Amino acid sequence: MAIRVQKEGFDPWREVAAYQESHASEWAGQYGATAVFVGSLRDFNQGQAVSSMTLEHYPGMTEGYLEKICAEARARWELLDTLVIHRYGPLSPSDPIVLVAVWSAHRDAAFAACRYLIDELKTRAPFWKQETTAGGVRWVEEKKS
Repeated sequence: MAIRVQKEGFDPWREVAAYQESHASEWAGQYGATAVFVGSLRDFNQGQAVSSMTLEHYPGMTEGYLEKICAEARARWELLDTLVIHRYGPLSPSDPIVLVAVWSAHRDAAFAACRYLIDELKTRAPFWKQETTAGGVRWVEEKKS
């Protein structure tokens, strides 16, 4: 399990490839499925154009929560590993914000765990979003489900 909360941008596809490569000998012949979710900043939200967003988080608490949901996913499904990378700080439209990758022997477990992780992250992880629109700056309400 790997979790990173970082200010720096990242290339999600390079991150998946590098992580998979770094575990190649450990996982040899064990995984048949990799499920990946990449979330990027849209240039619109709630009917308005968005020119930028700033993500804030509570260091320590955020990483702890992400570790908790990854452990929950591993308890529910047979997984080889999980990777979660989430940005904070200033973001521009099209910037990758979050990467969730799951490796498993079977696709059903990989898909289900990947969806669980991003859904839990989006609804309960301690991140706060502030968007800049033509009308000014506004806080984004948390997702209920």
